[in-house]
Amino acid sequence: MKIKEVILCKYGEVILKGLNKRQFEKKMLADLSSRLAPHGKFDVYAVQSTAYAVPLTEDCDIDAAMNSALRVFGFSAVSRAAVAEKNIESILAVATEYLPQHLQNISSFKVESKRSDKNFPLKSPEISMEVGGAILESNPHIKVNLSEPKTIVRVEVRESNAYVSPGIVRGAGGLPMGSAGKSMLLLSGGIDSPVAGYMMARRGCALSAVHFETPPYTGLRAREKVIALAEKMSAYTGKIDLHIVSLTKIQEAIAANCEEEYFTLLLRRSMMRIADKLAKKHRCDSLITGESLGQVASQTMMAIGVTDAVTTLPVFRPCIAMDKDDIVVIARKIDTFETSCLPYDDCCALFTPRHPKTRPPMERVLEQEARLDLEELERE
Repeated sequence: MKIKEVILCKYGEVILKGLNKRQFEKKMLADLSSRLAPHGKFDVYAVQSTAYAVPLTEDCDIDAAMNSALRVFGFSAVSRAAVAEKNIESILAVATEYLPQHLQNISSFKVESKRSDKNFPLKSPEISMEVGGAILESNPHIKVNLSEPKTIVRVEVRESNAYVSPGIVRGAGGLPMGSAGKSMLLLSGGIDSPVAGYMMARRGCALSAVHFETPPYTGLRAREKVIALAEKMSAYTGKIDLHIVSLTKIQEAIAANCEEEYFTLLLRRSMMRIADKLAKKHRCDSLITGESLGQVASQTMMAIGVTDAVTTLPVFRPCIAMDKDDIVVIARKIDTFETSCLPYDDCCALFTPRHPKTRPPMERVLEQEARLDLEELERE
């Protein structure tokens, strides 16, 4: 028997969008089509809150397509499944032929069935019993465990076909890319900012990014590290336009004219002003930073308030209430952690005062900035 496989992607919270659901759905399907394109020719369409990715040629790479589908925001669950005709004989034949290769290292299972077509003669529990019996007969090493199975075999009887799946994998969730607008991420070489970008992308933000460097104090390897981080993020977020801006002259001017305890704060205010202008130029509606409250001196409440005062755009900080362990868990999940840990410093790390101001008075900050021609330096 020749088995035909498809990928099924179940909608997440998009189901709740009511009259706007179709707009979100179009973005999800477009993103899914784009992600699957490198892996072969797929027909992508949606029926009843499920997206179908059907391979149109035999050379489609289902394994790679499955991995890509798991990174598409908006889908709560993804599974690969074999197609059967809508009769129990075909379902059992497909289950017997298709499932053993996926159950070789599995010790226990249960079957869950869903009968969307109520005209199908067997009810869901009956379908599960029939398929479970067929699995036990063709896989003698495996046992039924209804309370804590190692995998859940799914059988769905839908509009035109039935589908048999060896298990469902949790999807990326969130909202489809671009459904919440576009944001400019301040991307450092650290652990936090890639996580912040991922978290906002998961809420529907398309991303551009800006990285600030200070050559010759930061080198080519620091730049390459940030480019690598953006590439890893793009596996989830899709295309990211990365802008790299030199702050060397601003950094040197601050170091030559201002009090050391204000160095980091003044540099961050310049970063925010430049990011604000760059965001508006590229039609971004907000800024994103990786700050976590109290993690470093420039991330106290007063310091963040002084920094935010220079921008007119909303500034989102999804990591603000997370501790480092929480952030590292996500960094490992999206595969940016090891790259972030490479020992190439960004401009802030090389510009840290010995005793930074944690409660900076605004009037003193403005007094420090008055010593500089920041408007011209930032314009340049």
